[in-house]
Amino acid sequence: MLTLGSTRTIEACMVCGSNDLTPFLNLGSTPLANRFLTGEELEMPEPAYPLRVAFCIDCSHVQLSEVVPPRDMFEDYLYVSSASDTLRDHLFDLSAIMSDRRGLTTDDLVIDIGCNDGALLEGFQRFGVRALGVDPAKNLADLTRDAGIERYVDLFDSRSANEIVDRWGRAALITATNTFPHIPDLHDFMEGIEKALEPGGAFVVEAHYLLDMIEQGAFDTVYHEHVSYWSLGPLMRLLEQHGFEVVDAERVPLHHGQLRVTMQRKGERDADARVDQILAVERERGLGRLRTYEWFAERTANVKRVLSRMLEERRGAGLRVVGYGAPAKGNTLLSYLEIGPDKIGYIVDRSPLKQGRFSPGSHIPIVPVERLLQDQPDSVVLFAWNFVDEIVQQQTEYLRRGGRFIVPIPAPFELTPDDIEAVSAR
Repeated sequence: MLTLGSTRTIEACMVCGSNDLTPFLNLGSTPLANRFLTGEELEMPEPAYPLRVAFCIDCSHVQLSEVVPPRDMFEDYLYVSSASDTLRDHLFDLSAIMSDRRGLTTDDLVIDIGCNDGALLEGFQRFGVRALGVDPAKNLADLTRDAGIERYVDLFDSRSANEIVDRWGRAALITATNTFPHIPDLHDFMEGIEKALEPGGAFVVEAHYLLDMIEQGAFDTVYHEHVSYWSLGPLMRLLEQHGFEVVDAERVPLHHGQLRVTMQRKGERDADARVDQILAVERERGLGRLRTYEWFAERTANVKRVLSRMLEERRGAGLRVVGYGAPAKGNTLLSYLEIGPDKIGYIVDRSPLKQGRFSPGSHIPIVPVERLLQDQPDSVVLFAWNFVDEIVQQQTEYLRRGGRFIVPIPAPFELTPDDIEAVSAR
């Protein structure tokens, strides 16, 4: 049974403080997207929270209208980076790129905020640097112990930054991959960065890029963990208030579109030409106009209509449909479309932490990936559609037997044999 959970309404822009916020997308009330339930919890009250997104007329920042307390979301966390080979490979590549660009040595400390299972820091360890993970997820704390990675189990903010510096010193590099959108108090967070980063050091963020999200219609990227949806312009506005500036920015194809941004204190390094180039693209594509976001909301409603019809047609024809991947984004889609076990029989996922549990709100069972070949369902909805290439390559036998994948974003469609061959050949 869903009950109304406690949130804090955000009446001012988290970047510039303006009260001129315009809501443009309402996905209803949804449970926490990463709060997968045990069998015993199915009969207990389950909190749901409003999920609305607003646009700041003054600085163009995009943020949630209501915020869930961070500790309610992150102290028991079931997402792990290494569940995806693509993501793990990407994080290892990132560690090599940044070690080379920053000229890191064995004397340097690298701090990863939101370190999760430590995949990025394992990559950095190859270059002999000292590695520290910061993450409030108590249930994931043991995942870095065998790798010899030290861990600070708490949220990163201006308070915890003082303790981190006292125990480990200041960092030559601080990273936050898919973590920066989670921060509700951006100004306090940046105070923490200023304290923990040594002079000349760099802060590197990777986050879902708002421009890609808008152009792909990826509304499923919206969930309560993601308080902010970043583009470069508002980020630069935030940094100016804390004595930092963007010195490099680049678009990264991971997750079908991320932005990697390198920040340093003002005057420490000249900005790369890519910064102005990305800003120009953002202006050209309309990220500063409210109409862009109203159009995004219209596309979202259309996905709901089309995908709901596809699933209803398959159920009417007696076809069995299941899901692939139990990412947080999949639960936004399930909640918004009001999909339950009557339409999606089960969801397969590679993460042992999720197997045996049930999706929040919809209560669809999560089972091992091997179930696909044991059961051979007719169609599989790719909730982890951003890893479609990896999934197709891993599931060639299911496809060879006549199985079909339904890709929900940017517009729902079913992969044909020709499409499958094309993806597999990449």
